[in-house]
Amino acid sequence: MINITYHKEGDYLIPDLAIESQEKVVLGKYGRARLQYIKENKRGLYTELMMNGALSSYLKGIDERCNHIVNITVREMAKENNVNEELKRTDQLKWVGLMNNFKNSAEEIVFNEIIYV
Repeated sequence: MINITYHKEGDYLIPDLAIESQEKVVLGKYGRARLQYIKENKRGLYTELMMNGALSSYLKGIDERCNHIVNITVREMAKENNVNEELKRTDQLKWVGLMNNFKNSAEEIVFNEIIYV
């Protein structure tokens, strides 16, 4: 059985509850985006993760997973379209433009399938 203590505020007894301290994690772009989304749209999930002390590790996992997927997807798109070091040496602007397009496409996939779900 859980022993809960109370303190008195005016005429009311208020339970002394505290959320366990969570580990400090530096979140990247995708972890912060997921945090913002669940705060605004998935209040139940956000509250559950906060109360269980699992929010930091959950967001860290999302961030790492999204970064991994974006990196792999960009690499595969570049390989499929013959965007390589030779193109980078001969036509840097074209290479940068193509790589940015690949990254934007990969991020769109990640946002639609992982972050905003």
